[in-house]
Amino acid sequence: MTRRDEFAEFVTARSPALHRAAYLMVGDAALAQDLVQEALVKTYAAWPRLRAKQNAEAYCRKAITTTAITWFRRKSWQERPMERLPQPTDVPGHADGVAQSQWLWDGLQQLPVRQRAAIVLRYYEDLTEAQTAEAMGCAVGTVKSQVSAGIAKLREHLGDSADDDLLPLTDLVVNR
Repeated sequence: MTRRDEFAEFVTARSPALHRAAYLMVGDAALAQDLVQEALVKTYAAWPRLRAKQNAEAYCRKAITTTAITWFRRKSWQERPMERLPQPTDVPGHADGVAQSQWLWDGLQQLPVRQRAAIVLRYYEDLTEAQTAEAMGCAVGTVKSQVSAGIAKLREHLGDSADDDLLPLTDLVVNR
């Protein structure tokens, strides 16, 4: 199998998960696509150095995370207003789930980008603390503090509506 074929197989298998993570980090589908494309270009360039698929995915996630943080710092992305917004579609029986999703989504968008990235990678992508640290390019302790601070801000922002079933339980007091 050629390098190109291996990479194409990787992209086909992992694109949905990479797009989901990018979307949760930046909150915009078009920006998430751009972010994943940029990360995949970097991953393809590094492909010969990556021996296992787990390394490729970790490398790509790190590229997504660091690129997102860089874009937010530089504010190189901008909102583009639409003339007409699409009509929301209602799915019978899912109103509570939609409300909870929107509630959590609104809270996530209020977080600083590093806290949002840590929470997305740790809980939505179900990475370990070590994998999250690798993806973010920081220490495990930093991941723990970013997650803890992010969840504390979510609870503060969402107030009494913060449901323990939706937000992960963490020690909100960090003794260091």
